[in-house]
Amino acid sequence: MLQHKIWDPQWECADRETIRRTQLARLQETVAYAYDRVPYYKAKFDAAGVLPADIRCLEDIRLLPFTTKQDFRDTYPFGLFAVPPAELIRIHSSSGTTGKPTVVGYTKHDLDTWVEILARMVSQAGVTDRDIAQISFGYGMFTGGFGLHYGLERVGATVVPVSSGNTDRQLMFMVDFQSTVLISTPSYAAYLAEQVKDRGLKLGEDIVLKWGLFGAEPWTEGMRQRIQTSLGLSATDNYGMSELCGPGVSGECEIAKSGMHIAEDLFIWEVLDPITREPVPEGETGELVVTPLWKEALPVIRYRTRDLTSVTLEPCRCGRTTARMSRVKGRTDDMLIIRGVNVFPTQVEHVLMETEGTSPHYLLVVTREGSLDTLEVWVEVSEKMFSERIGKMHELQALLSKKIHTILGLSAKIKLVEPQTLERSQGKAKRVLDKRNLE
Repeated sequence: MLQHKIWDPQWECADRETIRRTQLARLQETVAYAYDRVPYYKAKFDAAGVLPADIRCLEDIRLLPFTTKQDFRDTYPFGLFAVPPAELIRIHSSSGTTGKPTVVGYTKHDLDTWVEILARMVSQAGVTDRDIAQISFGYGMFTGGFGLHYGLERVGATVVPVSSGNTDRQLMFMVDFQSTVLISTPSYAAYLAEQVKDRGLKLGEDIVLKWGLFGAEPWTEGMRQRIQTSLGLSATDNYGMSELCGPGVSGECEIAKSGMHIAEDLFIWEVLDPITREPVPEGETGELVVTPLWKEALPVIRYRTRDLTSVTLEPCRCGRTTARMSRVKGRTDDMLIIRGVNVFPTQVEHVLMETEGTSPHYLLVVTREGSLDTLEVWVEVSEKMFSERIGKMHELQALLSKKIHTILGLSAKIKLVEPQTLERSQGKAKRVLDKRNLE
């Protein structure tokens, strides 16, 4: 166990009784604060027939109504805030591509706490004050860039705020500054790895990355292994969303890489069956519901993340005792239903990452022919595979078709495309084109 990488042992190594006692006290405070300061929550609590005084144990959290993204949209921009705009020192929002953006804000106390959360997260990923961290997340209204920026500075790392895009500049700085940490989405890291190879840059000389902190989109263990090999770094997953604070809800430790440690003194987690809304047993997959316990500007009660994960309470070999959530398997609202079968892009990615000759770039195209839905998987092949004889390509196509049928339980057409064909993303990767909604 490397104690110097545990930023806050008091909470990261607390016993279960201390964690639960702290959570209950902070939950009671948060519920009373939201009820007194946010008329929207008071109305929701009253409609549910629950008062702050009814929260006597942690299990009583189930008495409280959920908060959803629609609540943020219905109260746009500041209807869920507990403080007037004059008390805010930062405002962020989602992109709003599917409707009104969700707006979040922070008081000075909120930002101080958020920075401490992120200091924990980057420390457990291996970052120290000796590192040079290149942030390839977008800055602006997106919480990821600014969040990681201040957390990295808190641990003393040198921050290179490149922001997203402009790959030539990214690689120039990575080489010239000798960056040791990369912050980005996993899909953009995979794209950078492609460019490193294409430009003949040498690992250990031109590229000296040690740590990769990747989040903002689901990815698989196979994708992790490819990124680690192609960039020569240790890659860890992290989790957060703007409605909860931004990044920092949980993150992996570089020692075990066996689930993301949740900051339990500051967040209560629940894993529920998305249909019955009842808790699932420890270790089983369900929808993650999160209640932050520290927010002044924007208290949030039982936020339905729509993300599917599982949680274990087993202590980690890194020395931390906090609960660990598994890598997000998909989202309930991103799930495709094709001929009655539930399909997640990460299931297809798992197949591709374990199959030689493919790249990390793919697209699921769903169409409807008459009354029947069809799935076509577009897969970029590697340069080596593309240069092989046509028989090899047919063999790969048949192999992928068989594997995907085994995993999904339905047939899919496989379309192999040449390298650099599919659109690259500098933010979240686009993995699905559902033409059923366009026809």
